[in-house]
Amino acid sequence: MPGDLFRSPVIIAIVVAVLIPLVATIFSYNKKPKLRSVEVKVGGEAGHTRRNHRFLSLIETPWEGANTLAALFEQACSKYPKRPLLGSRTLIKSETEVSKDGKKFEKVTFGDYVWITFDQAFQRAQNIASGLVALGHDKEEKIAIFAETRPEWLIALQACFRQNFTVVTIYASLGEEALAHSLNETEATTVICDVKQLQKIIGMSSHLKTVKRVVCMDEENQRLDTNLPGNTNWNVSSFSQLEKLGRDTPSEPRLPAPEDLAVIMYTSGSTGMPKGVMISHANIVSTVAGVMTAVPELNHNDVYIAYLPLAHILELAAEVTMLAVGASIGYGSPLTLTDISNKIKKGTKGDVSVLRPTLMTAVPAILDRIRDGVRKTVDAKGGAAKKLFDLAYRRRLAAIEGSWFGAWGLEKLFWDALVFKKIRGVLGGRVRGLLSGGAPLSADTQRFINICFGIPIGQGYGLTETCAGATFSEWDDISVGRVGPPVPHCYIKLVNWSSGGYLVTDKPMPRGEIVIGGPSVTLGYFKNQGKTDEDYKVDERGMRWFYTGDIGQFHPDGCLEIVDRKKDIVKLQHGEYVSLGKVEAALSVSPMVDSIMVHADPFHSYCVALVVPSQSYLEKWAKQSNVQYGNFGELCKKKEAEKQILQSMAQVGKEAKLERVEIPAKVKLLPEAWTPETGLVTAALKLKRENIRKTFADELKQLYE
Repeated sequence: MPGDLFRSPVIIAIVVAVLIPLVATIFSYNKKPKLRSVEVKVGGEAGHTRRNHRFLSLIETPWEGANTLAALFEQACSKYPKRPLLGSRTLIKSETEVSKDGKKFEKVTFGDYVWITFDQAFQRAQNIASGLVALGHDKEEKIAIFAETRPEWLIALQACFRQNFTVVTIYASLGEEALAHSLNETEATTVICDVKQLQKIIGMSSHLKTVKRVVCMDEENQRLDTNLPGNTNWNVSSFSQLEKLGRDTPSEPRLPAPEDLAVIMYTSGSTGMPKGVMISHANIVSTVAGVMTAVPELNHNDVYIAYLPLAHILELAAEVTMLAVGASIGYGSPLTLTDISNKIKKGTKGDVSVLRPTLMTAVPAILDRIRDGVRKTVDAKGGAAKKLFDLAYRRRLAAIEGSWFGAWGLEKLFWDALVFKKIRGVLGGRVRGLLSGGAPLSADTQRFINICFGIPIGQGYGLTETCAGATFSEWDDISVGRVGPPVPHCYIKLVNWSSGGYLVTDKPMPRGEIVIGGPSVTLGYFKNQGKTDEDYKVDERGMRWFYTGDIGQFHPDGCLEIVDRKKDIVKLQHGEYVSLGKVEAALSVSPMVDSIMVHADPFHSYCVALVVPSQSYLEKWAKQSNVQYGNFGELCKKKEAEKQILQSMAQVGKEAKLERVEIPAKVKLLPEAWTPETGLVTAALKLKRENIRKTFADELKQLYE
């Protein structure tokens, strides 16, 4: 009977699953897009300026009284004394494995996380602060922190702020020349480092002019201090010795004011020697205040995985935000992050599997690796498993992109349970949101994370000079390619760049150079007044503005999209413009590409590319195409391989709507990965374009012959 048919739970479920998205789609046609920022009148150069739609004025502190990093830390520790703050894993075993081609790889086995509470962290920071005073560090001298990301890094930072010591932050991957430049320019007298970096600075001690004291976070320094050159008179002590010294000889805190210099943060030096950006306490706490409003339901129940460099403003701001709300921070590393990360012993657990975080930050290169790892696993299974994944992915992609014929309702739950649940275990299974920053995130990767992990990605935009986040996409915004509205602590202004053809009067959207204003705009460059005057401006109302050199456009809902960069634009022989960064971001989506640098010569009519191909994808293609080779380096020299990479890039370039002249006409394949250790990318995995050009000058020349 028809009545009985509609009493069937299955039929009812199907009807509901179809009708709900259909009705939602019909009503959405009449629904105006959510306004995420509003235009505002400000001082300074004329342009198109917007602020966050939720706040009438810029916010400067997360709560009353938290106007310095020292005050914020002390108040958070007082509010959450017994909650776990900092966690790290115990190393059980480290061993060396040898691959078939003779290469050696370190493999590690870790135990569970061991935690210290807010109260314990505060006490340790107080002891370290007193210990530094007892060692003889003067209030006008600077302290450099030169170490991998770990709990002691954050404790050392907070210790310095207890005595209003300015901290110089240096990437652990920085080369010797840049390291010596950073330490000598700031005249740092005390260096806090880990054992690996201690060996570096011992090896270059003759080039360090002002260092007097070195504190090692590890205990191995007791045997390393005997290796100091005879002409080096450093006081070398361990973290535990410094804590004991401070505990035995306590000093009264000398707390900072909001305007005091907190950090001199050296950029990763993608365009030459790193510049020291001067960041005040007020700068950082205003960023924290803004980010706290941007992450929904951020609270003390959250668990954050910390693995990016703390010497990068993105990670520093994220960790300070976490401690401000009482969340727990578990430490890991990019090489031990997941169960299949390079350094994790097969069969043992990576950091996220043990920690099971609820929040994480990532740079696009890390997310690309996660995407490629999942795809590689799916491809390896093949057969029915791969077909099922592909079907589930297509169905969910259709839904996310707005089709009511896609997988909604019960069908979504079905695919989540059958296909995506196991994939979500790659990140621990509890991640509820992710922040991507540091570089543009491809639409392909964003959608892949949205679907396979079932989480929103908040794309952020900012610079060291603006103390990280200036914009942050809201979690209910599922669009791709945009970086969201201004965060409530700053304004975003577009100003004309007439020579580049970008004007705020452009239709349908205003376009121009992005200028950021507000309390998070930093003080300038250390000992570089000329560059400070060039990039920073103060308007008639006293507000500081930073000229980013990036080109953006505002969408009708008030969200910002980065569309170009002034420095990356090259004019070809026949007058066409090529934006190198834009092309690289588009072509990196190709599964055949691990790393890419596009090069354009103004005296030629086409561009070329240096590519580190994906070894697994290229070798799989070679096997399917019966291309014979001895090793991966030999495969990269094959003309057939070059042709395949060019075809792959042409395909994704076409999908990204690149112009013909923007797609490289020739390519050189390079077998060795670009890592911070090679000096070809920064610690944030951004290209060091000039270093790559110099390293592969002959290869680039040959591509134009």
